[in-house]
Amino acid sequence: MSKLAAQDKFFDLSDYGRAPGNLIAKQLKNTRFTPIHVTLLFGLSGLMAVYFIVQNRYYLAGVFIILKSIIDAADGELARLKNKPSYTGRYLDSVFDIFLNFFFLSAICYVSITPFWVALFAFFCIQLQGTLYNYYYVILRNKSVGGDATSKIFEYKTPKALPGESQKSVAILFKIYTLVYGGFDKIIHSMDNDAYKVKTFPNWFMTFVSLYGLGFQLLVISFMLAFDFIEYIAPFFIGYSIFIFILIGVRKRFIKA
Repeated sequence: MSKLAAQDKFFDLSDYGRAPGNLIAKQLKNTRFTPIHVTLLFGLSGLMAVYFIVQNRYYLAGVFIILKSIIDAADGELARLKNKPSYTGRYLDSVFDIFLNFFFLSAICYVSITPFWVALFAFFCIQLQGTLYNYYYVILRNKSVGGDATSKIFEYKTPKALPGESQKSVAILFKIYTLVYGGFDKIIHSMDNDAYKVKTFPNWFMTFVSLYGLGFQLLVISFMLAFDFIEYIAPFFIGYSIFIFILIGVRKRFIKA
C-alpha cells in the first residue's frame, strides 16, 4: 500500500527496502506481531550494526544497516495492512532513527581517526539532509489525494491518539520527537518557508530529493563500510550537505508556490 496517490509516485532512491519490507509485512499480517514489534526489531538490527562497527567487522555492520532499512519499511506497511495506523509507531520509528544515526557516527568515530567534533558535525548534517527530504515528502503526502497524512507538515501540537493506542504514550513520544527534531525542522522551514504552499512537486524533483532520504544515506554508509572507507564517512556527509542549498534553490526557482 502506497503513501501516495498514483499520480504523485516517484522513483525513491531511499526506498529500496520497500519491496522486501512489504513481503515481511504480508507474512506478519495474520500473526500477533504488531507494527511496534517490528519497529523494535529494526532498532535491534541497528544496534547490531553498531556492535559490528565497534568490533571492526564492517561488512557485517553494513549488512545489518541495510537490514535495518528493510525492517524499517515493514513496520509502516504492516500498520497499513492491519489498518492500525498509530502516532506511537510513527514517533517511535523517528526517535529510533535519530538515536541510531548518532550511535552509527559515534561508533565510526570510536574505531577511526575521525575526531568526535567532526563525527558530531556529520551527524548534524545527516539529520539536516534527512529533514529536507522529510519536509518535501510530507508536504507531498499531505497534498496527495488519498495519501497518508499520519505525518504532519508542522509538528507543533500533540495529536489525539488513534484507536488502540494510549494518549499518554503519544504525548511522551511526541515531546521526545519535538525535542530531538524540532531544531532541524526550524532550520529547514526557515530556509524554505513557503514550500508548503506548493500544490505538488514534480516526480523528477522528488527523485533528486530522495538522495537525502535516510535509506539512501544508510546505503552509502553501508557501502563505505564494506569497502573500508570508514575514515571518509563523516567528511563525505559534511560535504554532501551542499545539495541542500542546490535543492532549495531549484525548488524556489522552478517550482513556485
